[in-house]
Amino acid sequence: MQSVTTDTGLDDAAAPTERRTQAERTAGTRAKLLDAAIDCLVELGFAKTSTQEIARRAGVSRGAQLHHFPTKESLLIAAVEHLVDRRLSEILEAEPDPERGPEILADAFSGPLFHAALELWVAARTDPALHEAMIPLERRVAEAIQGGAQIVMGSRMSPESIELSVELARGLAVSALFRTPEADAQLRGRLLPIWSEKVMDA
Repeated sequence: MQSVTTDTGLDDAAAPTERRTQAERTAGTRAKLLDAAIDCLVELGFAKTSTQEIARRAGVSRGAQLHHFPTKESLLIAAVEHLVDRRLSEILEAEPDPERGPEILADAFSGPLFHAALELWVAARTDPALHEAMIPLERRVAEAIQGGAQIVMGSRMSPESIELSVELARGLAVSALFRTPEADAQLRGRLLPIWSEKVMDA
């Protein structure tokens, strides 16, 4: 009797710890897959990115990858969403600087986040399933950028000015693909102050 009571008590006490450990392992596996997916999108592009390559880079089995993300589209969209969350957190954690309004928005459309998203945008134009799956993500991204910008800018920019600035920033980011970093910095340095004067409240 004593041994049964002792065993049961140990099992009950260990169960929550085991569940926490499993949850941590699950979160770790997902994070590895999402980071590897972003790397593939940026380095290889959508067409050359495969779930096998993502699993290889993440160091997880093909079965584990399929368990978490059954399709390539679900994995890549989740990866971009993951990066959006991370980028938005970085922007919101920075010291608010309303004077740099449009510049902050322009910075949001840069680096791995923009290049990974751009790969999905282009692929979605001719892939109906991907296009349909991207719609909720794009809506969420737009809402996140709008909300984050309003927090950073306060009352210095109207919602319409923020929306216009987002579109300007996205356009600048696309055209920057054909400029050198130096030329892009010069263009931004010339245009963004002019745009700020038009949309920022004095």
